[in-house]
Amino acid sequence: MKADIHINNKSYRIDFSKGLDISIPYTANENQVNCFYAPYFRQEPVTMGNFIGSVELGGPVNFTNVFLNVHGNGTHTECVGHIRKEFQKVNNIFTKNLFTCTVISIYPTKIEEGGLRIEKETLEQFLQDFKSEALCIRTLPNDALKKNRKYSGTNPAYISSEGMQYLTELNVQHLLVDIPSVDREQDGGLLAAHNIFWQNTREKNCSITELIFIPEEIKDGEYLIQIQIPSIELDAVPSKPVLYAIEQ
Repeated sequence: MKADIHINNKSYRIDFSKGLDISIPYTANENQVNCFYAPYFRQEPVTMGNFIGSVELGGPVNFTNVFLNVHGNGTHTECVGHIRKEFQKVNNIFTKNLFTCTVISIYPTKIEEGGLRIEKETLEQFLQDFKSEALCIRTLPNDALKKNRKYSGTNPAYISSEGMQYLTELNVQHLLVDIPSVDREQDGGLLAAHNIFWQNTREKNCSITELIFIPEEIKDGEYLIQIQIPSIELDAVPSKPVLYAIEQ
């Protein structure tokens, strides 16, 4: 299923049958990813009197309640409502869901106070000619364990304030990262990178997607990306970003 897409006065030919899913699913078993000490994702059959919502347990249908923590259980996309008192929902950000996108792979820098950080100087090396609407950052080393890693208490990599300011100057509208958060796990509630990303008018049309996973077979370069989100009215929702290679 091929199509010619026109974005910002440029044409792109893509094959919609060859989407590259870079999400981590919400999985109700011990292999699920987890961060920020969030309750684990789980599902339970509804029970009402003699009714049980499980075919395995003798019920007529599977009819389950789902319990999840959006920020801690899998790939999710968030809006400025994540850090504001006023309720705002992700769905309002997306008047469209197909964007030009650049994929880069970088090594975070070890810092004196411990841990790893994505620095402005590193980003500058890869984004000199950046003109896309979205940016996917793959941290190195990259391995499939990211899909079920238990990040809580491990001080995973994050983006420095200077690095995030640089990304806003490049007008990155949709930022996707394979780390639990663009901010440090324990930062005293500052959330500096989040606040910088959504400064001024950017809060109206910009999103952050965290906990993606970009397999090795997906090379750095230019793509189109579709950020699929459900119709759930929250500041952050489970999401499924899909990359599409651009045909020459």
